[in-house]
Amino acid sequence: MKNKITIRQMMAAARVLRERGEQFTMLGVGPMSKTLLQASLELAKEKDFPLMLIASRNQVDSDEFGHGYVCGWDQDRFVADVQAVVDSIGFDGLVYLCRDHGGPWQRDEERAAKLPVDEAMEICKRSYIHDIESGFDLLHIDPTKDPDFAMGTVPFETVIERTIDIIDALETYRKEKGLPEVGYEAGTEETNGGLTSVEAFSDFIDELVSRMAERGLQAPEFVVGQTGTLTRLTENVGNFNRENAAKLSENAAKHGVGVKEHNGDYLSDKILLEHPHLGVTAMNVAPEFGVVETRAYLELAQVEKRNIPEGECSNLSGVMAEYAVRSQRWRKWVLADMANATVEQVLEDEALTAQITDICGHYTYEVPQVKAELEKMMKNLASIGVDGERYAIYKIKESLDRYAFCFGMHGLTSKLLAVTDK
Repeated sequence: MKNKITIRQMMAAARVLRERGEQFTMLGVGPMSKTLLQASLELAKEKDFPLMLIASRNQVDSDEFGHGYVCGWDQDRFVADVQAVVDSIGFDGLVYLCRDHGGPWQRDEERAAKLPVDEAMEICKRSYIHDIESGFDLLHIDPTKDPDFAMGTVPFETVIERTIDIIDALETYRKEKGLPEVGYEAGTEETNGGLTSVEAFSDFIDELVSRMAERGLQAPEFVVGQTGTLTRLTENVGNFNRENAAKLSENAAKHGVGVKEHNGDYLSDKILLEHPHLGVTAMNVAPEFGVVETRAYLELAQVEKRNIPEGECSNLSGVMAEYAVRSQRWRKWVLADMANATVEQVLEDEALTAQITDICGHYTYEVPQVKAELEKMMKNLASIGVDGERYAIYKIKESLDRYAFCFGMHGLTSKLLAVTDK
């Protein structure tokens, strides 16, 4: 997959547009399913904006590390499925494949096993190399997970050392193999809903960019800035700080670096509408779109139940609920008092099971039993003239476009390419 301009060229063009007074924020979308790929690429084509698909190591990774929970994707299969959608809809815009939260201990099982630092670093480098070889455009270097610092934040000095170590190793490999240029994103935060102090953030960027230059490395395209956002259940329970967001963006811009905000799910329109003015370069959103897709399926299940005889109806809702709870992936999204509940306790609580299905249904899409019920439901709906797949795509696009509109992204690809062509 080849874009008309690299992500570095795109970011340079974006800076030119901002200097001319254009205000916009870009969107990173978590690839939670093939349906979400279809919806996001269709919308990017229709509304003419650049799309960043941000895949975590839990979602997409090499087979040697257990691949990802989304569609069983490794990097090559993920790229192939994106390309298939691009080809099917005739998309000729900008779509960037991005590694979100790469780095040591970023797979849940690696952190649980408390792998030694040398082993964790070697594994993450092999994963990144697979990213580069598969054609990824942007790599998020995030060494902020470390079992040795389980009760606190990894020190900035350690983050900087590991970030530069990883980037230096990857750039050496990339150049030796003659592989295309990639961009980088540096992570400075533990996603705990707190604020990165402006002073600490500025010091981090100053030190990181300076030491990268000493090693002959370009500054990263993005640095993650924590503005107070925090996703729990299906709402943002953090406290967005607009003053901090503006100052973080200003300090990053001095180095030609963009601020990337994480955990932007479920923010209100009034907050999203401010982002371009505040100078926030980009925001990542993932769980919200998974929830939207799951809700679409559960809504369709109600339509099926009302129109298909009981004996012929699927049991999508019941099967999805059971596997969502048994996945136990909800523990990272729920509030503290719920996180320690046993699977059996949850399954006995109908309201809690419904809540967990809402936030974790997307983790079950590849479970054979869930896939079978989903296919049965879609066939049943088709028999009464309801296109369930297109309904799910419609709902996801509706959710995606809330961000695209509020961020001033409509028509942005044409503007970026016009700058680059001159």
